[in-house]
Amino acid sequence: MAPVRCEVRGVFVATSDAATVPLVVLSAGEDLQLPIFIGLWEAIAINSAINREVMPRPFTHDLFLDLMAKFSITLKYLQIDCIENGVFFAGLVFSANNHEEYIDCRPSDGIAVALRGNAPVFVDESVLATAGQKSSELPQITDLSTFLQK
Repeated sequence: MAPVRCEVRGVFVATSDAATVPLVVLSAGEDLQLPIFIGLWEAIAINSAINREVMPRPFTHDLFLDLMAKFSITLKYLQIDCIENGVFFAGLVFSANNHEEYIDCRPSDGIAVALRGNAPVFVDESVLATAGQKSSELPQITDLSTFLQK
């Protein structure tokens, strides 16, 4: 199926009686959202990239991009390929010396790198068909920054 360009809507925390879990939400148009549950540190890394925060020391994602720049490697895009048993699979596509290479990654790491590298995020139509939700169907969520200030 064809890839769909998505925007990172934000990083949130879903709360219920059972758990409090961070998630990143991708937007694939007016009312189609893709929630991906992630770890707290990944949520912080993505949130800092969204807010263009410059940390006193580089995060791992910043180090990765610095290394790429030193070796003239270009980040082309992130592709979220599939979902199996609730687990999302993704890859970053790089280019160097007229050669493209796909490297497997967790979607959360890929999003953090793509945001820092100003690269687009694509999601396969089949993933959106399987895991996409209307905004009204999303669980009760709070913006991560707001949640951390409580």
